[in-house]
Parts: sequence; structure tokens; C-alpha cells
Amino acid sequence: MAKKQVQVGFTDESVMNKILFIRNKKVMIDRDLAELYGVDTRQLNQQVKRNIKKFPKDFMIQLTTKEKDKVVATCEHLQRLKFSKTLPFAFTEHGAVMLASVLNSDRAIEVNIQIVRIFTKMKELLLTHKDILLKLEQAEKKMNKHGDDIELIFKYLKQLLTAPEPEPRTRIGFRRKEETD
Repeated sequence: MAKKQVQVGFTDESVMNKILFIRNKKVMIDRDLAELYGVDTRQLNQQVKRNIKKFPKDFMIQLTTKEKDKVVATCEHLQRLKFSKTLPFAFTEHGAVMLASVLNSDRAIEVNIQIVRIFTKMKELLLTHKDILLKLEQAEKKMNKHGDDIELIFKYLKQLLTAPEPEPRTRIGFRRKEETD
């Protein structure tokens, strides 16, 4: 019997907008992942707690109150978190992959594949931009060096233009009686 393919109704861009940088990691908040996977946030977190061994610190973190407040202030779609008593979980790319195995549904598998592809695209973009930024930095250093050289040239030109009056030199050699220094 063939499996029925589940259609996932969201764009890559909408998922990219839900990826946040927290503690220098790219993560997704449990509420966003639950929405993508088509489950309740409470149900998602329940499954995570039942399988906590599958979620080490580099796969999942729990936000602090300060981090939660910052996320609520910066992300308009997470305004409802402001009223939540519990602190949300944030999942890295690996944590999102592990969620698919914990939830074990056709939709979870399809969503997981798309999320992994998006994270991969983001890595490629960052690597591309990293090369461009390095080249820009090198060009800037060259320009700064050239700028210093140009300043030095102008300094010497100014010295030449504002050269002091030459001191009178004493004459050397034969002089006639009527000539004086």
C-alpha cells in the first residue's frame, strides 16, 4: 500500500523568518515548530520531555526570562508568548530533525525535510556572504594603506610648498678688495 504524501503549506521564506539567533545559534522556538508540524505546542513539549535523552544541550535550549522577553519584543508573531507562564524551548537544526523522529507523523517528516533544506540554504548563503565580506575587508585594508600613503605624500608636498627661506650662505673663494661678504 502506497503512503499518502502530505502537502506542506508554507514557504521557505516564512520558515526563514522563524529562525532566530539566540546564544549565537540558529534556533526555532517550540511554538513555531509546533505550528509547522501541525501539533499543539503542549503536545510537542510533552513528546520532547518523554524523549529528553534525544535532546542534548546542543539540540535544544530553554530560554531564560530575559531571552523570552527579547524574543517577544522583536518577533511580532510570538506576541502570545508574553502571557505564557512557561519558558519556551528553542531547537537547533539538529533538534528540529530529532523532533521529526519523536513526533513520527507523515507531516512531521515532510516539514522536517523542508526545514533541513532551508537550514542548508542558509549555511550556503552565509558561506557566500562570508567570502564577499572577507574580500571587502581586504579591499578596505588596502584602501586604508593607500590612504596612509596618500596622506604622507600630501605631507611632503606641503613641506615642499612651505619650505623655509634659505639661510644666507657665506661666499667661498677669491674676493676682490672692494667686495665684502
